[in-house]
Amino acid sequence: MLDALYNPVRTKVTAALVIVLLGVTSVSHIANARPAPDSFADLAEKLLPSVVNISTSQLVAERQGPDFQFPPGSPFEDLFRDFMDRNGQGGQGTPTPRRRATALGSGFIISADGYIVTNNHVIDGADEITVRLHDGDTLEAELIGRDPKTDVALLKVEPEEDLPFVKWGDSDSARIGDWAMAIGNPFGLGGTVTAGIISARNRDINQGPYDDFIQTDASINRGNSGGPLFNLDGDVIGINSAIYSPSGGSVGIGFAIPSAIAHSVVDQLKEYGRTRRGWLGVHIQTVTDDIADSVGLDEATGAMVAGVSEDSPAQDAGIKQGDVILSFDGKEVESMRRLPRIVAETKIGKDVDVVIWRDGEKQTVQVELGELEEEVVAASATGSDKQEAPEVAEASISELGIKVANVDETLRNRYNLAEGSEGVIVTEVSGDSYAAEKGVRPGDIIIEASHRSVDTVEDVVDAVKNAVEDDKRTILMLIETSAGPRYFGLTLSNDD
Repeated sequence: MLDALYNPVRTKVTAALVIVLLGVTSVSHIANARPAPDSFADLAEKLLPSVVNISTSQLVAERQGPDFQFPPGSPFEDLFRDFMDRNGQGGQGTPTPRRRATALGSGFIISADGYIVTNNHVIDGADEITVRLHDGDTLEAELIGRDPKTDVALLKVEPEEDLPFVKWGDSDSARIGDWAMAIGNPFGLGGTVTAGIISARNRDINQGPYDDFIQTDASINRGNSGGPLFNLDGDVIGINSAIYSPSGGSVGIGFAIPSAIAHSVVDQLKEYGRTRRGWLGVHIQTVTDDIADSVGLDEATGAMVAGVSEDSPAQDAGIKQGDVILSFDGKEVESMRRLPRIVAETKIGKDVDVVIWRDGEKQTVQVELGELEEEVVAASATGSDKQEAPEVAEASISELGIKVANVDETLRNRYNLAEGSEGVIVTEVSGDSYAAEKGVRPGDIIIEASHRSVDTVEDVVDAVKNAVEDDKRTILMLIETSAGPRYFGLTLSNDD
């Protein structure tokens, strides 16, 4: 996610994303859809006092001396560094001058006693946080907690009297085309009101594992980050977070964190000072049409288990690599992206029914959900007990457009494999093959074919031969790639 506007020190621009805000009207039936209001004035007048401007500051290192740059490896680089050291403008032991950098953003009050919600990137790295109220009063704020994964932060000020506040709305009931209103601090212009509609929902902009953004065409600009997105009832249904903008200004594509996610995160930050998320312990991937066909599903739905973590709730429950999770705790898993959010929002320690697809039929297993430790990172699958390396062998599999070989010392060195690694490695991929189209690359290691472990080239050849004889259109393979294990539904070609 991007940093607070006006802060070049922390700003990261990915695909020209900037800070944003959306608004949505909460309605459930077309017959109840609201027409455009004659004016937003009454709503704005009611809500403006609950929206605040947030300014932060921090000490950052200041670059010293002329801004000379040389090509990497240039002999002038060392000469210039020696010159700077001799003149006291750099080098070891020389104090680095620091300056105070500031940033601006928005926020909104959620309780009379001074709890304020904003984006994590607005306050990230700040050593001073100041809140300016609508009436012009300024208060120092304390950071209660923050969650980088959802880009939500909770602040607390100590007011002399009760503050006006807003309440959370139901973002799940917001519909595409509903009216929305945003209030924030764009370009330092506090108390700015804009309106538009909800343009789309469930947007994934590759900013985190729980992306589920609301998209709006309400005008959002730099400084709106952390501000509220309101529906016509005056309830907060989103937190402004990012905009897509090739120019850096509003082009009518903004994104907000839905209240369905933000509300629960804020409650946890308030109670614990951190988030507490459920943990299942699986590495998952998207179920493509080819994979669905390979495992016998009528449609591409659910989340495929590409790996199971050691000593995880999933392992204890008997969930296996190759299972497809169709529902979790009674909630349908329409796609792979849906599962992490469902698991994260489920109560830790709860016994949960998980419906999986295995061996061509639905099965139900029960999982006691664990707590996700933030330091836990996904680990690639490692090999089993070391065995004697099989005799070198290779084969071309024309049905897949690949060439495979048993791993030997030469191939370990060529593809920089771990010492002792064994199995069947892909050595060539035809450029016009389905395997190449799906992303199979030389150096990938085939772990399973048709749900059976493969140790030698002959195992892979036999699996493909059996699939062809059984008139299968695709074959399911578990392949260790540079990004970890993934299932591939590879189309079988009839060409020689």
